[in-house]
Amino acid sequence: MTGQRSEWKVTGVDRQGYAAVAPVLHESLLFPGDPVSFLERWRPLMDAQGYERVLVAWDGEQAVGSTNAFPFEMTLPGGPRPVAGVTAVGVWPTHRRRGVLTALMRRQLADTRDRGEKVAALWASEGGIYGRFGYGAASVQHRVSVDRPHDLLSADVPRDPSLTTVLAPPQEARADLARVHRAVAPTRPGDYQRDESWWDRLLRDDPQTRGESGPLRAVVVHDTRAPVGYALYRSHRVPVADGGLRGVLDVREVAAATPAARTALYEHLFTRDLVIRVNFEHLPVDDPLWSLVADPLRLEVRSRVALWIRLVDLPGALAERSYAAPVDVVLEVADRHAPWNAGRWRLRADRAGASCDPASDAPDLSLDAAHLGAAFLGQFTVGAKVAAGTVAEHTPGAADLLDTALRVPRAPLCGVIF
Repeated sequence: MTGQRSEWKVTGVDRQGYAAVAPVLHESLLFPGDPVSFLERWRPLMDAQGYERVLVAWDGEQAVGSTNAFPFEMTLPGGPRPVAGVTAVGVWPTHRRRGVLTALMRRQLADTRDRGEKVAALWASEGGIYGRFGYGAASVQHRVSVDRPHDLLSADVPRDPSLTTVLAPPQEARADLARVHRAVAPTRPGDYQRDESWWDRLLRDDPQTRGESGPLRAVVVHDTRAPVGYALYRSHRVPVADGGLRGVLDVREVAAATPAARTALYEHLFTRDLVIRVNFEHLPVDDPLWSLVADPLRLEVRSRVALWIRLVDLPGALAERSYAAPVDVVLEVADRHAPWNAGRWRLRADRAGASCDPASDAPDLSLDAAHLGAAFLGQFTVGAKVAAGTVAEHTPGAADLLDTALRVPRAPLCGVIF
């Protein structure tokens, strides 16, 4: 079959019916192996999270598209909130550009709104897809590498001699890891709380997960009362000029509740014998590492877009958000796929709270819902969109006032791709 359909049949599935989804995801996302092994690896997380949010598009009896949304408690500006973690989006290759994804996205937005979740978030495997559905690229994270790391830290970094550092298999340290993460996740926009199934996924350590690297390791820092930091990493060896082999550490995650705990973690990673390079997979753009190193030029950085944010209930999300400064602005919003958001809204906010109500006054800014999603976590600005010509500013300075109010003290970080 060819051509565009105005409607596709979209349904939910149960556990048994999810088997029809695996070939779609396996083929569309180019996973290795075969659909059966893919399903086996995906099953434990799905069994724990449930199947009631999975949506499938059908062409007769064939599944030709799917999407899902995990129920997250994610840290947003203003505190932890229910967020739909959109994932497992795929369309069968012969059915691309025929409206399958549009049908799935529209149904998912409506379902998310009906559940009362005001915000959706996703990681995009291909960035050009989601802007047209109202998602904005809302955060950037860094992959940071450093060679010869042994003398990297400054002499005056904060240290606490009472701290102890323990290297252990991750499963043995699991309770300590979870305790630290529960404490630090609410301090970082974009992070979400993990239940046991998410820790199972993060700590998975089978040969397929390892690849050519060694086992997953956990280093945990304790004070006199409790764990206060951890890092998860693997190592692999590379040949060097003298014909020998040296180690490279690939750091999956670093979490610390205190500055001294973070120093202790970095010192462990940077001073391991035979290590010539350390790679950090996920660091926020404002990670303290930049202030702890003697020479920041030694840090090699590659940036990547992380979370995309969609305001499903736009006035509700803006009213729940925290604001760093007073703002009173009228927004003319376009929203093709969530028409309940479209129209004119007056946002009034200060440090004490916010409201976002229908308005009849002339707009200060005209923009798409995706532009507000991109600015929601506070890392990107509406002013940049004005400068690019994609947002219309009718009242001079309105974008700057809004951006000042949207500012957050810490850059976003989502350390586990979902």
